[in-house]
Amino acid sequence: MGETHNVRFEPVDLEIEVDEDETILDAAFRQGVSLMHGCREGQCSACKSFLLEGDVQMDRYSTFALADYESDEGYVLLCKTHAYSDCEIELINFDEDELRNAVPLQHLRTKITGIDELTHDIVSVKLELLEPATFDFKPGQYADLMIPGTEDHRSFSMATTPTMAGRLEFIIKKYPGGHFSGLLETTFEVGHELDLNGPYGSFTIKESSERPIICIGGGAGMSPILSLLRHLSELEATGNAKVRPVHFYYGARTAKDLFYLHEIKEIGNQLPDFGFVPCLSEETTADWESMGVAGDFGFVTEVVERREAGLDAAEFYLCGPPPMVDAAMALLDGAGVPIDQVHFDKFTTTVPQDS
Repeated sequence: MGETHNVRFEPVDLEIEVDEDETILDAAFRQGVSLMHGCREGQCSACKSFLLEGDVQMDRYSTFALADYESDEGYVLLCKTHAYSDCEIELINFDEDELRNAVPLQHLRTKITGIDELTHDIVSVKLELLEPATFDFKPGQYADLMIPGTEDHRSFSMATTPTMAGRLEFIIKKYPGGHFSGLLETTFEVGHELDLNGPYGSFTIKESSERPIICIGGGAGMSPILSLLRHLSELEATGNAKVRPVHFYYGARTAKDLFYLHEIKEIGNQLPDFGFVPCLSEETTADWESMGVAGDFGFVTEVVERREAGLDAAEFYLCGPPPMVDAAMALLDGAGVPIDQVHFDKFTTTVPQDS
């Protein structure tokens, strides 16, 4: 362990202790403070903040997340920043309600109970909790699944909700050459144990908001959105839900890449104002009637732009391949949607992706 320093955050009047050997973001997690974050790998810019005072150093990060000129001006990525003196940092993106209402990090031991193919490259991995028997998290958050025998991990969003006692589901895209993907093909099977750490992420329903909700997903980005939808249906069933329109746009290449259509339809039947539009980018015809949905054609962001008016009045939840999230962010920025109304997870992979 290194020396410990105090880091004060403005404008929220909050202070934490940070060891030199840990990042500021990890120190916040450890002390139950929910700073805004995304990938935690220096690639998404969600935790970008401004150093007002103090001595810090950053581990390697992507200049797409923090340009050189921004670093020269004093901006930092908290997921890569180590404090070497007492510091004062201005938070750019934060939710004060969430900031002081974090779920503490937990380490769990689990057992695989199912690995089910949903499409040719997406699987559902179901886990049973072994120790502890419960996992406290907020719908929409994610966890780090540890790769056995190493200190490496891969981050995946939960598709389940905390009320689904003792079990978790992760919707995972398989990448050729991917380490975790390879284990799904060759090693992992029912009964295999997996450790995980979490929860992470701020991809959660903002209970204080009454804005319409628009979800935009693609690929395995279905996972946290499904968690949110399952949560909203649970609230509706118990009479605790706010009446908020919920529209879900899901982008896929072909009809064969769609899954869980029946469950989404069932959830929609439980919500008072719900719309689901699957969008196919590589097909111009599809038998929507046989699938029981009313879909559309084109890239998912194009469909949203055609169908949704008054984007700046809604709250957005984005999760999917980085190019999809980037396109959605550009659309929303052009429509004047305030950044605090946009919540996103944009995971990166260890192997190249097609756009």
